[in-house]
Amino acid sequence: MAQRDDLTLERVTALNLLGRPDEAFELLMGRTFHPWEGGEGKVTGQYVASLFELARRRIGQGQYAEAIRLLEQAQVYPSNLGEGKLYGAQENNIFYELGRAYAGLGSDEQSSAAFVRASSGLSDPTSAIFYNDQPPDMIFYQGQARQRLGQADAARAIFQRLVDYGRAHIDDQVQMDYFAVSLPDFLVFDEDLGLRNRIHCHYMIALGYIGLGDREQAEAHYDATLQLDASHLGATLHRRLLDEALGS
Repeated sequence: MAQRDDLTLERVTALNLLGRPDEAFELLMGRTFHPWEGGEGKVTGQYVASLFELARRRIGQGQYAEAIRLLEQAQVYPSNLGEGKLYGAQENNIFYELGRAYAGLGSDEQSSAAFVRASSGLSDPTSAIFYNDQPPDMIFYQGQARQRLGQADAARAIFQRLVDYGRAHIDDQVQMDYFAVSLPDFLVFDEDLGLRNRIHCHYMIALGYIGLGDREQAEAHYDATLQLDASHLGATLHRRLLDEALGS
């Protein structure tokens, strides 16, 4: 495993799935990765995921300054990851948590500015064909940020769009253009794109129902997501945070 970037990344991913982001981050930072076909965005994605989860824990412990440091670190990709940040990278989740951290410090102006940044961007759901497509998580955090800014109607509209899109497209028959670039995996010929689409839609619906405050529906669609893909990181992390999200 020590000689393989992809296998090391699988271990990092498993650590994040198991709720051990400190170990995941340590493993990531102890290796120099090299780009490989089908691996675009995966190493950096785990880097951000580990720092994001660590920051959320610091916020929960009242360690707001440390959370801010971790979230600022998550915005800068070190050279050992082997991949830079895409122009226009979607970081709504990071800025949402920055808003919470600054609010914890009583820095209302900085908190508001962070929530404004978190609320920006495209809020129309899409399919999940290319690795740089708009993730539903980022749309979810746009809605969360708008709630924090007192824009309840706008937030509800965003969450409802997630639910409506997921329900409308969950049975879509997805076809791949095999001349396309930026696919999330290399072995596209072996992948069931219809299954991937169903997983994506269940996850999207679950996020929407969290925002709408419907615990029963959110739980049902998280469970459906994880039954189809037990290693779905987004669903795993947000399923754990369901009580927090609906209780905030």
